Amino acid sequence: MDQKPRTRTVAASSRGALDISAIVLLSVLLAAGFILNFTLGNALAITGIKPQFIIAAYSLAILLTRANLTQSVLYGLISAAVIQLSTSVPGLNFVTEVAGALVMALLCRLEVAPAGRSITPLIAGFVTTLVSGALFAGLGTVLMGAALVTVTAKIPVVLGTAVFNAIVVQALYTPLKAVLKRG
Repeated sequence: MDQKPRTRTVAASSRGALDISAIVLLSVLLAAGFILNFTLGNALAITGIKPQFIIAAYSLAILLTRANLTQSVLYGLISAAVIQLSTSVPGLNFVTEVAGALVMALLCRLEVAPAGRSITPLIAGFVTTLVSGALFAGLGTVLMGAALVTVTAKIPVVLGTAVFNAIVVQALYTPLKAVLKRG
């Protein structure tokens, strides 16, 4: 009576919510982003540009899973919850990261590939960070009671952060896609 054990599988639909593999991917990327924010991000802050690896993390997760709008909102909300541990304006990231995640979800459906090389991650990473950063700078300034004119002083930081994140997202997208064997 030598019986082979049967392999069991679980089928899951990912139409509305996140499937387990998407949650694991987002969790790993957010953990890495959180650690990088506290280490490399803080070290680079002396240059005036503080990379936001959490934005890069959810951007990559959305790109790699091709998350729909509902899933992207969930990515943004989960990411905002993680950022609450280090933000200067508690609660604001729930608005800014959801907006960024929605922008990423929309832009990752475009395929920009001059000379056959996709730069969609670069463009989408830049615009996503720009939207999230500009909203954080503008709304944060208002919430903190500062004059709106001080937002202009934050423009170079937001632009520099967007450029940095765009490069990170572009550089990591292809190798992560290959490791995950995602189309």
